[in-house]
Amino acid sequence: MTIATSTKLPRDWAVIVFMITIHIAALFAFLPGIFSWKAVGLAIFLHWLTGGLGITLGWHRLVSHRSFQTSKWLEYLLVFFGTLAMQGGPIWWVGLHRHHHLYSDQDVDHHDSCKGFWWSHMGWMLREVPAEQEIPRFTKDIANDRFYQFLDQYFFPIQIGFAVLLYLIGGLPFLFWGVFVRLVLVYHTTWLVNSATHKFGYRTYDSNDRSTNCWWVALLAYGEGWHNNHHAFQYSARHGLKWWEIDMTWMMVWLLKSVGLAWKVKLIEDSATSGG
Repeated sequence: MTIATSTKLPRDWAVIVFMITIHIAALFAFLPGIFSWKAVGLAIFLHWLTGGLGITLGWHRLVSHRSFQTSKWLEYLLVFFGTLAMQGGPIWWVGLHRHHHLYSDQDVDHHDSCKGFWWSHMGWMLREVPAEQEIPRFTKDIANDRFYQFLDQYFFPIQIGFAVLLYLIGGLPFLFWGVFVRLVLVYHTTWLVNSATHKFGYRTYDSNDRSTNCWWVALLAYGEGWHNNHHAFQYSARHGLKWWEIDMTWMMVWLLKSVGLAWKVKLIEDSATSGG
């Protein structure tokens, strides 16, 4: 069963209020007494920890596409880091991402880029998401995992606890930069993969959608900007396929493999035979 999406779907006011609050709070980080370079450094580090290791390496290449294998303790650690990015729970995120790949840029795709840049960037999440009804269909491998279930249910309280911890360590600067600014930056970095890399850049492969390779998104999103490559070979752990297509997440996978923490790493030829 597939359910068409529409820009006229009912608004999700809880998400709208949350997004407005987070973005406004991030602006206060620049006020005297809150701004500090140490806090800026913390935000950059947490951007990599939660957006890079957590979302890109953990939720995306490891769990969503199973482009490599690792020990369960490392998988759980990476998935936890991704939970700190506050992009919903891992089961929810993985289910919608797999749904996107099956229906990329079709009407049932929840962030169909054919509906415009704003819709694919963030407009879709401000309204009801019909594709949520199909998440169980796409997450049978993780839906019964109690750790995933816990993170899916309590990702918001976990963020509150993390915010309290940062405040206790570094006061308001660590709170505002480590939570609000960092979340806004991670959000838009991730969303650019849904929007900009379906509009700007070049296409190396015919992937039956509008995905593109966009170098500046690749730099911001740890290699995720080589999106046309990814849609052509979705199970490949490496997205930057040319020597000059810098892919920081692939470098992390390669490092994990080099020290024996990752194995069965899939590349283009493996992805092709897997139906990628």
